[in-house]
Amino acid sequence: MRNRVACLAAAAGLLLLQSALLAHHGTAGYNTKDPVMVDGVVTDFQFVNPHCVVSLNAKDAKGEDQKWQGELTSPNHLLRAGWNSHSIKPGDKITITGWRSTSGANSMWITKTVVNGQELKTAAGD
Repeated sequence: MRNRVACLAAAAGLLLLQSALLAHHGTAGYNTKDPVMVDGVVTDFQFVNPHCVVSLNAKDAKGEDQKWQGELTSPNHLLRAGWNSHSIKPGDKITITGWRSTSGANSMWITKTVVNGQELKTAAGD
């Protein structure tokens, strides 16, 4: 009996955890209907799990400095598309296109990356 209760409790816990994991991998936090494009200079590239992150300095329409951050897929997916931890380096000129955060922050989910004039695909076979 005690074993059965423990199994039921574990199963219930996994069901609750599943919804949190699915929410994490959704795009609800991004405005997918209005893509934005940002040109700038890379300040940092983190090739880490669960998602790679690019930080850059850009200029707004008035020429004022802005800090932006773009999130990519996992390193595993990017490795299969030909990336490595040195694909983007501080000082590189970069253009990122993607979905801006619904919070209005200078943050986006990147759908297209162009580094020093060369597009880097984010999925194998692109």
